Amino acid sequence: MEQSSIPQILEEIFPKERIRSRLIDLVSYASDAGFYHLVPKAVVQPVTEEEIVRLFKFSHTHQVPMVFRTGGTSLSGQAVTDGILVDLSRYWDKIEILNDGAGVKVQPGIIGARVNQYLKKYQRKIGPDPSSISAAMMGGILSNNASGMCCGVEKNSYHTTRFIRFILPDGQIFSTALKEDYDRFLVSCKDISEALINLRKQVLEQQQLYTRIREKYKTKNTVGYSLNALIDFEHPLDILAHLLIGGEGTLAFIAEAVLDTVPDPAFKATSLLYFPDIYKACKAIMPLKDAGAEMVELMDRASLRAIEDLQGISPDIKLLPETASALLVEFQESSLEALTLKVDAFLAQADTLSLLNAPAFTSDAAERDFLWKVRKGLFPAVGAVRKSGTTVVLEDVAFPLPVLGDAILDLQILFKEYDYNNAIIFGHAKDGNIHFVITQSFNTDEEIAQYDRFLKDVVRLVVSKYDGALKAEHGTGRNMAPFVETEWGGELYAVMKQIKEVIDPAGLLNPGVIINADEKAHIQHLKLLPSVEEEVDRCIECGYCEPVCPSRELTMTPRRRIVVRRVLAAMKQSNEKDYKELLKQYDYDGLQTCAVDGLCGGSCPVSINTGDLVKRLRRENHSNRANKLALLIAKRFALTEKLARFGLQMGALINKCFGKTAMLKLTKLLRKVWRGMPLWSNQLMAPPSLKVLTVAQPVASATQTIVYFPACISRVMGSAAEGKKNSMEVFMSVSAKAGIGVKVLDPLNGSCCGQIFSSKGLSQAYQYTAADITDRLWNATAEGKYPVVMDVSSCVYTLKHIRNSLPPEKQRQYDKLVFLDSVDYLHDMVTPLLKAVQKKNNIVLHPVCAVEKLGTSGKLLKLAKLFANDVTVPVHAGCCGMAGDRGFLFPELTKSATRAEAGEVGKSAYEGYYATTKTCEIALSEATGKNYESILYLVDELT
Repeated sequence: MEQSSIPQILEEIFPKERIRSRLIDLVSYASDAGFYHLVPKAVVQPVTEEEIVRLFKFSHTHQVPMVFRTGGTSLSGQAVTDGILVDLSRYWDKIEILNDGAGVKVQPGIIGARVNQYLKKYQRKIGPDPSSISAAMMGGILSNNASGMCCGVEKNSYHTTRFIRFILPDGQIFSTALKEDYDRFLVSCKDISEALINLRKQVLEQQQLYTRIREKYKTKNTVGYSLNALIDFEHPLDILAHLLIGGEGTLAFIAEAVLDTVPDPAFKATSLLYFPDIYKACKAIMPLKDAGAEMVELMDRASLRAIEDLQGISPDIKLLPETASALLVEFQESSLEALTLKVDAFLAQADTLSLLNAPAFTSDAAERDFLWKVRKGLFPAVGAVRKSGTTVVLEDVAFPLPVLGDAILDLQILFKEYDYNNAIIFGHAKDGNIHFVITQSFNTDEEIAQYDRFLKDVVRLVVSKYDGALKAEHGTGRNMAPFVETEWGGELYAVMKQIKEVIDPAGLLNPGVIINADEKAHIQHLKLLPSVEEEVDRCIECGYCEPVCPSRELTMTPRRRIVVRRVLAAMKQSNEKDYKELLKQYDYDGLQTCAVDGLCGGSCPVSINTGDLVKRLRRENHSNRANKLALLIAKRFALTEKLARFGLQMGALINKCFGKTAMLKLTKLLRKVWRGMPLWSNQLMAPPSLKVLTVAQPVASATQTIVYFPACISRVMGSAAEGKKNSMEVFMSVSAKAGIGVKVLDPLNGSCCGQIFSSKGLSQAYQYTAADITDRLWNATAEGKYPVVMDVSSCVYTLKHIRNSLPPEKQRQYDKLVFLDSVDYLHDMVTPLLKAVQKKNNIVLHPVCAVEKLGTSGKLLKLAKLFANDVTVPVHAGCCGMAGDRGFLFPELTKSATRAEAGEVGKSAYEGYYATTKTCEIALSEATGKNYESILYLVDELT
């Protein structure tokens, strides 16, 4: 079928905006977290089950294969296709909490960690807990039968799924929650029902098959289909429903599932234990398991070396011997007393283990979270330090626990034999499940052949020598499809083939995954990672960054921005026409609609800030003329500020004369002529009076003194809702109540932190502004004597990162300056001197990006709880996409970024809505129809 005709035919099913068929869409969706690469013919985003049914019909009519993808964190090649890629990450994210958290109903497009956020107040969570849970979505968690660090084989997706609703390739829809569907399935799907009944009978009648299945699932195993369904269930509908768990999207579409949840104990204690070698670490697993450890995570010396330079990690790691290993251990209990007893019981016998360190357990949430973040980021961390141009390969095997140490030693021998000198081993030791990572180039036939030989030796080691599982939790995919029969034997592999043939007889649903006749499928369609640039080369496309990206539903995500950079590098030399087309599309999708908020850097295990990459690309795209103009504006910023105030004054006057939406309508009209025209927001008002700043707080009588630097945003658009004080007045009022002396920055006119130039990549203007503001603050603070307080979080974040843009002499001055956000100021200095005279019942809090990056979101929450009985931080709270002025230039970005949060906030009524950055408050007010204002207002109102 002709590629060009596919989008046109798909328009019979979907509106154009939900068909992604441009070059940039196809190449950016060609990659997932694994090391296989297929370019889809089109990407579609269905909304309803009806559209899915019609999509199945399209697939069969035109013989075009189809693959469903949610988070794209799969590692074995099960989420890529050269057919139709069905993206479920946007419209399929509904959730319903059942029976006070005992159960949860989910759609495939909701992130696993988000489900747990909803369940947190019930002290429950879903059973599966994969390392990628912050980005993996429920569709993939179910389809890959995800497990993870503490769920073992009892709490995985298979065992915790109660009901499932699915659509078969023939378009029929069934739900195991509906009693009538059981009888309907027998009649409507007679061929499938009879085949499953006969296969169950075959397994039950042949003792060796029954025993083989039972034994295989005593350890983690996701190789092939979940054959335990044939002996765990009697009715063919139940059998089929559980075959879909771990079916990797090859049998049907999972539309909805109900899962039983598991307890999430409130009290936890974690420790990192070091051992002389990996064998002795393995010998400690059973004692830890017997002591009741919930999690036991193994890390070899190479793993520890990959993380030893991370900020916050203990420097002792570097001093460990070359053979050392570690176990990351956690105990969990529902009470502190029970937890203490369990930890003490283990510590009493710890001297019987070959430990290099005295065990020290921590219950501090921040310390525990850090340790688990390090562990969960091991795979990407190793990938980030690989040699440029190589691909990171993560294999996932399981061994019977008694032979785990011997099996690991054998694997290490293989690494040496194949010169994988940087290979690492880590994993869920309590379950005998280990992961090993190698870095491999696929640029030549010899390199591909080497990987082929290595993998076949791994198969022989795992299957023939130790009777283990080739895939414990990552799914078969394309990676292990040629070896399913090797592990399961001919008879049971034939059972799997029959399952596929009777349910998907056309073989169009995720073909080549699980069942694949090609003996070389594992070395076909390999992903190449060419050397491009430093930020890009470190990325392994894991997708952990995607959930926090404000443009994820509008244009691109950080991962896809990097994927396209790689494609551009390859195209530049070989395909000039496509290169030019892709580069043109990348301008809007990749550069203009990136908010450069940097939250992706916090989610990335190796701290790749794609915003910094975009800033650099913007900088390189600027002409000399643009840079000179920006520098002129920076040098005349006082005039710029006056013009901005005048513009807002005129806008407010026009609205007063011609109606409240006059400016909005006018700027909408002008944007049709000139795209660069900022869109007016109805949240904007006439600029505030600056008179309050001329009345400085008495310094002599104050116990503490600060230098107040009102952000240019506050000075230009600092007014709040009509009839309220502006943010500068509120700041001065709060300070006066606390008896804190205030020196206003002088000279104030024309002062700027430089964020407006930094975000646009205007380096000359940014460097000038950084030096200028450092001079002003150096003088105003009496050479660093007083701390600098700002009322806009993003400006403080900018100030804290200008050092590298300063000349050496200015850096010495800068190092003596102290910068405080309004959150720090209120939490550390103001509230200890004030008492709340009353509290609000319930408020909403939006931690802006800068607060997250500054690490003060915890302070913000504590601060809010001093003044409200109930503080809600929306589950979907994230970057609003405003990015200073980006939301005025690309309002579609803020609309998309705030969609989910606005929907969540709109479900309830609150007594106040608070944030810490004016432009973010504008975006959120616009999205929700509520008045978001600075947290300063809350403190001032209630003290």
